[in-house]
Amino acid sequence: MNNVRLRNKMLMMYFVSVFIPVVLTNIIFYFITSDNIRDQKMHDISLTVKQIRDEFQDQIDAVTGISSILYNDTILWKYIEQRYDQPADYVENYNSYISLMLEKYSPLYKTIKEITIYTENDSIIYGGRVQPLTNVRQQDWYQRVSMASPSTVSLETISPEQGNGSETLSLLRRIGGAEGGDRQLLLLRIDFHSDVTESIFRNITLNGSLYLLQGDHILYTTTPSSNKEGTYTPVRKKGVVLFHEPFSASYLKDWAIAGEFQEKVVLADVRRSGQFVFYLALVNLLVPTLLIIWFNRSLHARLVRILKQMKRVKNQTFEPIVEPVTRDEIGQLMLTFNQMTLQIRSLINDVYVSQIQKKELELKRNRAQLTALQSQINPHFLFNALETIRMRSLIKQEHETARIIQNMAKIFRKSLTWGKDWVTVKEEIDLVVCFLEIQKYRFEDKLQYSIDVDPELEQTLIPKMTLQPLVENASIHGIEAVKRSGMIQVSVKKTEEGFICKVSDNGVGIEPKKLESLLLNLSASDEMGEHIGIANVYFRLKLYYGEAAVFRIRSEEGAGTCIEIIVRESAGIDND
Repeated sequence: MNNVRLRNKMLMMYFVSVFIPVVLTNIIFYFITSDNIRDQKMHDISLTVKQIRDEFQDQIDAVTGISSILYNDTILWKYIEQRYDQPADYVENYNSYISLMLEKYSPLYKTIKEITIYTENDSIIYGGRVQPLTNVRQQDWYQRVSMASPSTVSLETISPEQGNGSETLSLLRRIGGAEGGDRQLLLLRIDFHSDVTESIFRNITLNGSLYLLQGDHILYTTTPSSNKEGTYTPVRKKGVVLFHEPFSASYLKDWAIAGEFQEKVVLADVRRSGQFVFYLALVNLLVPTLLIIWFNRSLHARLVRILKQMKRVKNQTFEPIVEPVTRDEIGQLMLTFNQMTLQIRSLINDVYVSQIQKKELELKRNRAQLTALQSQINPHFLFNALETIRMRSLIKQEHETARIIQNMAKIFRKSLTWGKDWVTVKEEIDLVVCFLEIQKYRFEDKLQYSIDVDPELEQTLIPKMTLQPLVENASIHGIEAVKRSGMIQVSVKKTEEGFICKVSDNGVGIEPKKLESLLLNLSASDEMGEHIGIANVYFRLKLYYGEAAVFRIRSEEGAGTCIEIIVRESAGIDND
């Protein structure tokens, strides 16, 4: 391998370590993902078909329960079997009880369309909910229902009597008597609304054909044009997925829900996952390929440059390689080569001349530093100048100007005298008042402020410049940008665990995005920075108090900003 060129080595490493593993991994991933998606889709369709079956059976069970209630209503059947001498007596019983019992379930259960009783009692007036048996004796279902036991519930699809319209799904039950027996034969019929089945099937969104079957007879289908003969015969064909879910109730013994779905529609997600895997594999190949090309060019180009430069040194040309300094091995090699070349050239030229030039440069640098030190302004001179201006203002009766200059002098004096990192709350508040008085002088009536400090907290130590930067932000960024009168409130209050400092204003507030960005920067960054502001206060609080201090910012755009600093008394204070 030592005799193989570096470019060819990189190419071999690319195919062995990147290309072949990525291709194999994505092929395996595609087949595993496709199988999982296919199984999940089949499972979802199966659950959906079962859901349709269960919803339909629930509707049937509810109607079956109503038939049981009517079956056990002795008063109802007493009025139906009773022989009436006067039609008026039957009409009274019908209006007062029979019709009420048969009609009260239709509004409550949207499944029920109509409840009808068939009887042989010829002493009543047929009509409405009570009909003679002679009307249905010729029906196919009559013999099956009349010979069944009273506890047996039958579901039948009944054709319309006039021959027009669609078939009706009905629940039939023999209440008493028998064909040719001593007791009257009574039949109970509960018709279902025709749209009940459709509503159950239409509520489920499946791209396929669903069938409600009684045996092989199609009672309902979501695609009426799929079978003109009304019979269903499952045929396994390529590209078609079949489902069959039978009902569990005894009176739905031969009933079932069947489904036919096109495999290409069901497995559309599988194809989409294949496209996703393809693009993922493309990215997985493209990114490493570009990176390896970049690395290879970086290594190969610099090695060739070093080789060419070494040949030039061989020919007595002592020039360094002009290349940005890098920290990798090749960069260090270039740096060492340049140092060696420069040293050789330095020895060949004149070492002494170079030393003299170097000393002259150092002398010029020292003179420049001395000039800069001499040009600095003595801060005590500024303080004395401010005091002189204040006294002249008092002499001229310019008391307001003198007061503002005094506040500026106080701020300047404290910057000279504060040698420690901690000050009392009273000292910090005095600084805040000086700043606010200067700002009030600047803005006149536009700025108002209030200070509220618990007396027992005045001697409590806090980090210096804790409140003043927050008040400065409230004045400059909050109040200055509004046209209305502004108010800044500063308070230091004792709490059960320690104390809370609050600075609030009714200025422009902070935009939600800017506030979110500020809070994110405070929580994500570990550096305090050199500026005096919110970040400076936040990081110094974390430095001095650690987790014992809580820093909160609440702001509403157009309403103002409130900053709270909550400190627990357990926080350690290092006055050094």
